[in-house]
Amino acid sequence: MMADSSKGKATKEQKYDRQLRLWGDHGQEALENAHVCLINATASGTEILKNLVLPGIGAFTIVDGHRVSGEDVGNNFFLSKSSIGKNRAQAATELLQELNSDVSGNFVEETPEQLLDNDPGFFHRFNLVIAVQLRESTTLRLGAVLWNAGVPFLICRTYGLAGYMRLVVKEHTVVESHPDNALEDLRLDHPFEELKKHIQSYDLQSMDKKDHSHTPWIIVVAKYLEKWCSEHDSQVPKNYKEKEAFRELIRQGIRKNENGVPEDEENFEEAVKNVNTALNPTKISSTIEDIFNADQCKNITAQSTSFWVMARAVKEFVHNEGGQNLPVRGTIPDMIANSDKFISLQNVYRAKAKQDAAAVSKHVASLLQSMGKLPESISEQEIRLFCKNTAFLRVVCCRSLAEEYSVESINKDEITSCMDNPDSEMVLYLMLRAVDRFFQQHSRYPGVYNYQVEEDIGKLKSCVNSLLQEYGLNVNVKDDYIHEFCRYGAAEPHTVASLMGGSAAQEAIKTITHQFVPFNNTFIYNAMSQTSATFQL
Repeated sequence: MMADSSKGKATKEQKYDRQLRLWGDHGQEALENAHVCLINATASGTEILKNLVLPGIGAFTIVDGHRVSGEDVGNNFFLSKSSIGKNRAQAATELLQELNSDVSGNFVEETPEQLLDNDPGFFHRFNLVIAVQLRESTTLRLGAVLWNAGVPFLICRTYGLAGYMRLVVKEHTVVESHPDNALEDLRLDHPFEELKKHIQSYDLQSMDKKDHSHTPWIIVVAKYLEKWCSEHDSQVPKNYKEKEAFRELIRQGIRKNENGVPEDEENFEEAVKNVNTALNPTKISSTIEDIFNADQCKNITAQSTSFWVMARAVKEFVHNEGGQNLPVRGTIPDMIANSDKFISLQNVYRAKAKQDAAAVSKHVASLLQSMGKLPESISEQEIRLFCKNTAFLRVVCCRSLAEEYSVESINKDEITSCMDNPDSEMVLYLMLRAVDRFFQQHSRYPGVYNYQVEEDIGKLKSCVNSLLQEYGLNVNVKDDYIHEFCRYGAAEPHTVASLMGGSAAQEAIKTITHQFVPFNNTFIYNAMSQTSATFQL
């Protein structure tokens, strides 16, 4: 039995190897415990699910009351000719399930409108609801239901050569934001006691040649920083001129041979190269200060999530044990050094990180006690992960659809400033809103039948103008876009659907795993120019 279990685990690690490197075991576990609802198994919808089924989403449910048509089969790889006439949710579920036996697929042969009329609570059970090619009135209704229930909502749409996504989530917290090019947390400007002692244990002058050239660059910079500060009123180098002088000071420390020629000491070269990294000031960013000052952090209640409990605990640590600094991250970069020296330096940072996490843990336990919860309700592992990533915490708060669509609260400034460039991706957003208005008036989208393209141009133009007028938007929409959107005939080309499916699945995984930072809140893709943009609407 045990052998089978370990074999299963090994197979899973091989199967999901690449993604485990991205989001780890805990990210994969979150994915495998998630149940996603997809509304409408169109080309875009099945492309999104394909990209969730392959990495092993726990379960999906497709809601779709449509029957498969010839047009569906023409642009959707997950429907076949034999599917024509069948319910689209059922046909797509059968084919999508073949991609991954670990995933549980379900379908509901009803329209979202029927479910909203008869059982709106149906949508509360999901970790995420994804709606594709959904009409505006239903999107707004469903958006209100999910907003009140606190369920994340991802809207995706492919319309001709335009792609649109909107994330609607009241509050989304991220511990592991995985920032690109994150600066190291070395504390050389404010070394903690254990690091000071470790630095003092080195004497660069009395070392033999081999030890001198294998001393980690962090120690080299720290030793010369002590020298610099003693000659500069305890001030570290701040501007370019001072940093250049400091680099020169380190260069002068390179050993010279009997002919006075500098030795080849790569660790000193590494120290010179990393001066900016090493002198990065130890401070709390405004983003983290905002999290500490948020009401959710100040007022911990029985309903507070573990994110806010830990954020409050770190805030208390900063003001008590941390000396106004965040917990030490506990990692150092790879560098030229002999193994013993590198490992002993690494252990200094690791031990301090462990000590800081233990102090934060005490604050967490105290807060949980005040909430009437058991200390084990937030694990030590969670606290350590949180402390390691404290500098990179993120909170994404999207506006609701009701706020975006309301005349009183529409983000006029964002729209107007973007439309200074008449070919900004924002024009596609306005056009999509206009074709929805067209649908309300004519119960179909413009140009759906070829013979109507010309006669629909004037009708769509009047929808564009009434939209701009209603919202008081003093912007110009070129006629070219109105003609183009009539020619689209609400088509869903597979190439655009495929790209949108990949993008939406990526955002879905971010939302489910609480890793990486999702977009806020509107994404537009222009397949004509191969450009995209994100807007806060």
